[in-house]
Amino acid sequence: MNIAKQNFKTYLSRCLSGLNRRLARKINNLDTQPSNVLWTEYLGWLNFVNAGMLARGNVWCMDYAIKNLPSDAPLVEIGSFCGLSTNVITYLKERNNAKNLLITCDKWILERSTFGKMLADSKSITFEEYQMFTKDTFLHNVKMFSRNDLPYAIELFSDEFFKEWENGTTHNDVFGRTVKLGGTISFCYIDGNHKYDFARRDFDNCDKFLEKGGFILFDDSADFTKMGVCKVVKEVIETQRYDLIAKNPHYFFRKK
Repeated sequence: MNIAKQNFKTYLSRCLSGLNRRLARKINNLDTQPSNVLWTEYLGWLNFVNAGMLARGNVWCMDYAIKNLPSDAPLVEIGSFCGLSTNVITYLKERNNAKNLLITCDKWILERSTFGKMLADSKSITFEEYQMFTKDTFLHNVKMFSRNDLPYAIELFSDEFFKEWENGTTHNDVFGRTVKLGGTISFCYIDGNHKYDFARRDFDNCDKFLEKGGFILFDDSADFTKMGVCKVVKEVIETQRYDLIAKNPHYFFRKK
């Protein structure tokens, strides 16, 4: 009988321990979930075939920004990858009848230190081929899903892009069209290099041209990500020049 009681107590202890672990995981995961979500059937189908990583909370923030744009100044996306967020922004523009130009920038160089190297342990595919494939995937996806409102996609690093923006340069995009850069920006989605130095420069460059009432959304800035961009969003708050609209869970600001 004593052995049976001991076995039962051990069993009960294990159950409670497992329950506590599951409860702790649920509590910890609360901060990882967006408080506001916009998701439609179309977005489900788009997300199904368009490679990319896009938090659903970001979609709500993008929609909020597009609904409340202060002017017809362009929208800027830093970092395009395979075009998922680009196509989402174009879709949200259509839903909200927004006519602002969308201008994106990306060099499609994912890892500079891998030039001339094979992709992981592949014996047939180089990393450069992988990066070229990523760019081709962007072109294919955007020409499909944003064909009625094709964004201007500039093949530059963000530092180079903003330098040309400041100079008011006319630049060719990856679709063979020309666009004059420069002027104010109404919304900027910062989704480039998430290390602190890069993300900080992206903010400083965007801040220089973002108009009053304009929006900035920082991807991968949620507190749990621990990326360098998390330090940047704290510094944005410290400026007291931006209202925090939402942590959804990534940081979304409007310029005062």
